[in-house]
Amino acid sequence: MFYYEFQNSTKIISGKNSIANIPAELNFYDSKRPLLISDTVLNQIGTVQKIANSIKDGDIEIGYTFTEVPQDSDLKVINELCKIYKENNCDSIVAVGGGSVIDTAKGVRMLISQDVLDINDLMGDEILKYGKHIPFIVIPTTAGTGSEVTLVAVIEDKIKNVKMEFISYFLLPDVAILDSQLTVSLPKKATASTGIDALCHAIEAYSCIQKNPMSDSYAISAISLIKENLLKVVENGKDEEARLKMANASLMAGVSFSNSMVGLVHAIGHSLGAICHIPHGDAISILLPHVMEYNLDVCKENYAKLLYFFTSEDEYLKISKEERAEKFIEKVRELIDDLHDKTGLPNKLEISDEDIEKVAKTSINDGAIIVNPKKADYEDIVEILRKAR
Repeated sequence: MFYYEFQNSTKIISGKNSIANIPAELNFYDSKRPLLISDTVLNQIGTVQKIANSIKDGDIEIGYTFTEVPQDSDLKVINELCKIYKENNCDSIVAVGGGSVIDTAKGVRMLISQDVLDINDLMGDEILKYGKHIPFIVIPTTAGTGSEVTLVAVIEDKIKNVKMEFISYFLLPDVAILDSQLTVSLPKKATASTGIDALCHAIEAYSCIQKNPMSDSYAISAISLIKENLLKVVENGKDEEARLKMANASLMAGVSFSNSMVGLVHAIGHSLGAICHIPHGDAISILLPHVMEYNLDVCKENYAKLLYFFTSEDEYLKISKEERAEKFIEKVRELIDDLHDKTGLPNKLEISDEDIEKVAKTSINDGAIIVNPKKADYEDIVEILRKAR
């Protein structure tokens, strides 16, 4: 509270059919040949073509379209895309997709702007200077990662089985476009998984040791919107109003943790993804209530405050002050269990004792653990993982 830094320089365009603004934003940056990055699923269901049509409607030629981004952002793909960008004389990047697509695009932008060819050459936090400006527009198709407004990129090294975190204000996109029509086709389980990821971003941002008044305000708004709309979009994926509210909640949670940080849930979640290949949102859903219970003795005041935004006012007033923190954890667990029943979202880990040891050893070296409100060592993480099974 005595000192903090906060930045949210990304222009946000939110609303139905807001993808029509893409050409105007590219023209603002005098971009003539964007590199369009996405994945195979979005290409198959026609989302990529919608974005391509919008770009072409502005008489802008797409330099190259790449739709082979894997489930987890991979350093080899990023290095390959750097070559593609240069070979096709591209001058900007448009990314459409979830966290993996956006993090991949961030990786490409890092390479081009810093004039290097291998992402490994840029390993380390807060080392990036501004470099050459590469116009960068992001169109998220999930409501969970918040990557469209974060200064973080998580990139996997599949050979070493680690997920590398890159952190720099330079990673913030120039423009984030939230369009409800791009999320209505998201399956129920993916909707649930990404929604809990956004909830976790907000909870960890509000309780980590780098929290500040600005990040708190974004976190609270995100939590309130998620509470009101996540079950709605799971039960009716065509509810565009609720979809747009979830997209805004994800973005606000992203702004929050980008300016405070996350914590132990993500430290362990990154390791589960790298070692056990558990999808990120699934790992977060399993871990969140268990880590909250671990942090409870130092987070009672913060969790008690958050309960107000996660239940009705009448119910909140009926709960004694001493019980509010525990009640908040109970409410979060109830939501995850409800989503498990409705969508099959996992709420228990299925990993071996050997993998638990590997995950714990990797987690204690993850950067997110540093700002967790309660110190955690190897034995603590092993215990959390065992409880999550």
